[in-house]
Amino acid sequence: MTQFTDAERERIRAEMIDAGHDLFAQFGFDRTRVSDITDEVDIGTSTFYQFFESKKELYFIVLVEERNQLFDELEQAVTQAETPQAEAEIILRTTLKQVRSNPLINRLFVKGEIRRIDERMSGTRFEKSANEEQDSQIEQHNVTDTVNSQFEQEFTQVLPQPEQWVTHDDVQVSNPDVIRGIMRSLLFVTQAKETPVIPEEMYGEVEEALIDVIVAGLFSDEN
Repeated sequence: MTQFTDAERERIRAEMIDAGHDLFAQFGFDRTRVSDITDEVDIGTSTFYQFFESKKELYFIVLVEERNQLFDELEQAVTQAETPQAEAEIILRTTLKQVRSNPLINRLFVKGEIRRIDERMSGTRFEKSANEEQDSQIEQHNVTDTVNSQFEQEFTQVLPQPEQWVTHDDVQVSNPDVIRGIMRSLLFVTQAKETPVIPEEMYGEVEEALIDVIVAGLFSDEN
């Protein structure tokens, strides 16, 4: 077994996460091999398992980081909003843009990758790594029984606006979870782009109209 200093371990682990990010984004989970990742970092394939228990563990870490970046962007973006309607519109536009442009976010929200990983893990716990950085990440994100339950919990924690919206008299939907479901459902319209359902030249107009309809349906006219 190759021995590394703490500094080397930190560097190699970070490089493998970066390499995994690029390869998973380009080829997806199934078509990315462990050897592809280690080749990018110039280490032996067996050395991979000194840092991660499996390719699934690395994939989960990459998806969590990608999701957290999106949530950070959403939190920053909504600070510019002055009304719940504006918050909802910003959240929808920002998330749709990421789903269209970022393959990992698309797979996370639209393709159901979190649930697929959860199924492959057969309900096992996402075990804590001996690596201190991973321990810190797991503690921060409150990983519980499964990858999917952890994701659902954090989506609620980082998207608290619906709880605030339902306290307003002009909100037409009283259940914040239903509001989140409506907003997540809109993301699936991206799958219809460049299909007979929504021709490419019409997609932008359709997406804009759907955002307007959803926001108008969630909130009554204040005037």
